[in-house]
Amino acid sequence: MTAHVPAETLAAYAAGQLRADDALTWPVEVHLETCADCRDRLAGFAPAPVLAILDDTRTALLAQAAHGPRPVRRRGLRRFTRRWASSSMLSWALMTAAAITAAFLLDRAFPLRPSVVLLLAPVAPLAGLATAWSRHWDPAWETISGTSRAGLELLLRRTVTVLVVVLPLLTVAGWVLGKNPALWLLPSLAFTAATLLLGGLIGVGRAAALLGGGWVLAVAVPALVAVRLPVLVQSGSVPGWAAAAVILTALALLRAGDHRRLSSWN
Repeated sequence: MTAHVPAETLAAYAAGQLRADDALTWPVEVHLETCADCRDRLAGFAPAPVLAILDDTRTALLAQAAHGPRPVRRRGLRRFTRRWASSSMLSWALMTAAAITAAFLLDRAFPLRPSVVLLLAPVAPLAGLATAWSRHWDPAWETISGTSRAGLELLLRRTVTVLVVVLPLLTVAGWVLGKNPALWLLPSLAFTAATLLLGGLIGVGRAAALLGGGWVLAVAVPALVAVRLPVLVQSGSVPGWAAAAVILTALALLRAGDHRRLSSWN
């Protein structure tokens, strides 16, 4: 439609007489997007109730502008939740605290058996990562995934929250039990970085389940059955864990763009 819209067509459009499937509706709307004159004419055909609503809205906006915008104040807990955590992480924190406490009590009760704290430490943060970055657990994931902060930056914020919960608990348990801090800290950091790296490809939740389940089935359960501490959590493994943590962290940062995809939330 290159000419101006006829008056009777504008009147029918303003009155809502043109249906969505009407042949005239689409050409009229396309023309109105580019023609200021026809938009001004359309205003003259608007029904009185619509004009009254527009006048009231204009008056309210002018009054608000005269007094200046009201500052938006967010409560501290809500601000923290949006930037550093999700509401569903509270249940995970309680579960993790209970699991580490149970592992500590088992080590105290059976000091001659393989340390459950050391066997649990590498995978202790993984459930938190899966909870913090999951479309099934985060009710606001659709909104968050569409923001400019979505991606590795927000995921790292939530990862820090997970580690802030897990590492102090492991520190206390390891200190009381007299364990070398590197034996639980470095494996924990290495598995966290590995989850971030793999999570960009298959989803953080799936990566956490795959790595955590693999560790439990291949290392933790056989160690408890054989009543023998595996080589992977003995002092000689510290250099290997340190190298793995550094390399996996560097790779996760290099692959930061993977977490911009929606598949990362699986």
